[in-house]
Amino acid sequence: MSSTVAIERSLSQDTFEVQPQAAPAAIATHEGDLYVTEKAVKRIRAALAKEGISPADGGLRLGIIGGGCSGLTYSVKFETRSRDRDRVYEFDGVRVFIDPKSFIYLHGMTLDCEETIMRQGFKFINPNSRSSCGCGTSFVA
Repeated sequence: MSSTVAIERSLSQDTFEVQPQAAPAAIATHEGDLYVTEKAVKRIRAALAKEGISPADGGLRLGIIGGGCSGLTYSVKFETRSRDRDRVYEFDGVRVFIDPKSFIYLHGMTLDCEETIMRQGFKFINPNSRSSCGCGTSFVA
């Protein structure tokens, strides 16, 4: 199983360190390329229903786009169908699509769901990230 990382900010400098951690509990896997926690699967399923997208046809698209304070930013969209050349993963009836270019940066990643008073949404635990900004949505590969 792939290890996950925690990004910690050094108080003495404006730098970030990547610290190895054990992978979150309750992970569904597919060929070792992508991990999605049960909480994230439930969140994806609920969002697809809210968007009126059938899980049999559509799914969650994960991607990487240039930009953000660290150079690369995660992209999350809901789509009604996959595209040619997409890698398509299925976790308990929920599909996740990743284009070939984004897969370079996302393989081995864990998608989790964070639900706290301060923050709600998807959390990317990416072993391919060397550093990250404070917002957690942008990183350097």
